[in-house]
Amino acid sequence: MNHNSTETHVLSEKKKKAILNRIAKIIGHTKSTRRMVENGRDCSEVLIQMSAIKAAINNTGKEILKEYLQMCLMESIENNDPESLEKIQKAMESFVK
Repeated sequence: MNHNSTETHVLSEKKKKAILNRIAKIIGHTKSTRRMVENGRDCSEVLIQMSAIKAAINNTGKEILKEYLQMCLMESIENNDPESLEKIQKAMESFVK
């Protein structure tokens, strides 16, 4: 049995670029929402923007998790490695909290 608990899983360059673009949009949206609060915009408008930010963060996390699951599942099957399955479970649990 091959234990790869120290092995890291990183995004492909293409996927990394897409994720970084999503994060940049989230940052921009967050800064815009901060300005809304600073400028005394209506609370309902701010809450709508906060909801959009939360959705964007969740969707970005889902993309990362999907990629991670694919990498770890392949590794686990190829190496008959239950530790990889544990890592998948922990990643899913921390994201779903």
